[in-house]
Amino acid sequence: MDNFFKDTPDFKFHLEHPLVQKIVKLKEKNFSESEEYDFAPLNHNDAVDSYNKILDIVGEICASTIAKNAESVDIEGPHIENGEVIYAKGTTENYQALYKAGLIGMALPRKYGGLNFPLLPYVMAAEMVARADAGFANIWGLQDCAETIYEFGSEEQKEKYLPRFNRDGATAAMVLTEPDAGSDLQSVKLRATFNKEKNTWILNGVKRFITNGDADISLVLARSEENTTDARGLSMFIYDRNNHAVEVRHLEKKLGIKGSPTCELVFKDAPAELVGKERFGLIKYVMALMNSARLGVGAQSVGIADAAYREALKYAEERTQFGKVIVRFPAVYEMITNMKVRIDALRSLLYETTSFVDIFKVYEEVMKGRKLEKEERMEMKAYSKLASVFTPLIKLMASETCNRIAYDSLQIHGGTGFMKDFPIERIYRDARITSIYEGTSQLQAVAAIKGVTTHVFLEQIRVYENSVSEENILVKKKLQKMTEDYEAISKNIIEINNTELLDFHSRRLVEMAGNILMGYLLVINSQRDEKFNKSAVLYINLIQSENSEKFNYITNFNVKDLELYKLEGFNDVEK
Repeated sequence: MDNFFKDTPDFKFHLEHPLVQKIVKLKEKNFSESEEYDFAPLNHNDAVDSYNKILDIVGEICASTIAKNAESVDIEGPHIENGEVIYAKGTTENYQALYKAGLIGMALPRKYGGLNFPLLPYVMAAEMVARADAGFANIWGLQDCAETIYEFGSEEQKEKYLPRFNRDGATAAMVLTEPDAGSDLQSVKLRATFNKEKNTWILNGVKRFITNGDADISLVLARSEENTTDARGLSMFIYDRNNHAVEVRHLEKKLGIKGSPTCELVFKDAPAELVGKERFGLIKYVMALMNSARLGVGAQSVGIADAAYREALKYAEERTQFGKVIVRFPAVYEMITNMKVRIDALRSLLYETTSFVDIFKVYEEVMKGRKLEKEERMEMKAYSKLASVFTPLIKLMASETCNRIAYDSLQIHGGTGFMKDFPIERIYRDARITSIYEGTSQLQAVAAIKGVTTHVFLEQIRVYENSVSEENILVKKKLQKMTEDYEAISKNIIEINNTELLDFHSRRLVEMAGNILMGYLLVINSQRDEKFNKSAVLYINLIQSENSEKFNYITNFNVKDLELYKLEGFNDVEK
């Protein structure tokens, strides 16, 4: 099996994006750390060379270890012994391989044992890991929790917990949801009380659907304020597994991502440390954590989609029917080509979004050492605005498209794809969760609709439009026509000033914007590398029909029709 980095030249292409130079310069503080750390880069080229070398190592581990273990991990899965989780054999091998390569906590500052990488190469690594095994991607990807501790924890907490990721290979978990608090996290009931005698916080209660719940270091959302029922009564805490005060009562039996343990946890007088300030747990810290997780699911979705595409292509090139390989039939090669085109589009949006988040984050880091100049403050604000709406956009678009590609790949396999003889059966099951966890597609649409109502998407479309050269005038005209329709229909809905109607059409409007944005990104990519020419032309043809369908539906929709969609009248079934 090929190295997952080397067989995907798009990674190097996106590392050469014009924004990367700004990101690296800010992240490396003008390369000042080269005097303190031997492995710190001396200049931009040195930094990018380091990213390439590390990603090459990730790609090799994904191909030689993680992908080869994926089937056995799916069959074996984790189990409980003495109230604690034991990983499948292959999962432990995977984690050890990445740990020995120094790839746990890779985005952390060097003083805590990290590589001080920006998000961009980290998200690329996450995509590769997900392509190899989507379930394992959840375990490895939860090192995002270290970033939250670094961003909001005290100096003592940073010194205590962050070095454990690289030094010890510590695992992490986001312990948020409960039996009665899934998407509605403000309903969390797990209690946090301060014990004056022990001078520590104590956690009691139950958490459910916790990915990698028996991790070494957990970030726990709990109700710290008595007599409260909303978000203002919630705080975030660090729980250390070494305290052995949490029991894994149950492991969920799942459709997919079986290697990743999904736990029901019982906290019994569990000591914990408050992160940041009381009452900011959900409204600030969890929101930051969730945004990072949504970017991670975007990467996971692209990785799964790529795996499904490659399986479809491999099978279609080998399977013979009616005297020829099936890849030569139009019905099949259309599906496979559309898979590749959509993956190119998604990957462009994924790394564009990651760059927006990166710039915003590095400016936050710079602010810890000095005041920002006026121009820098304005730039930080602009990228923060873009990141806030592009993050739910990529999570929505990537997860839904991932499911579509997995579906089509299994279809190309025919009856064999329905059996466990081919990897697509597992990939298809793994894909399904991406549009559910870390905020369902419906919630992502509601979050991303701000990009429509505040015109952030439209403004960015105009930025991309101005970057298209004259040689691409034909595809540009198609995108301009789609933009006119999008602008007109979104304006009509906004002016009606009906929140329920806006929510009803939010996904259609957001997807129209997302399609146009990805169309422009592919055209701009093609101006840097002609290999994207074909994807740009074909993708724009695809989205013309998709956006036209959404436009026509919204245009012909009467606000009074909302009442018809409500369930009254459908429940009068004879008993």
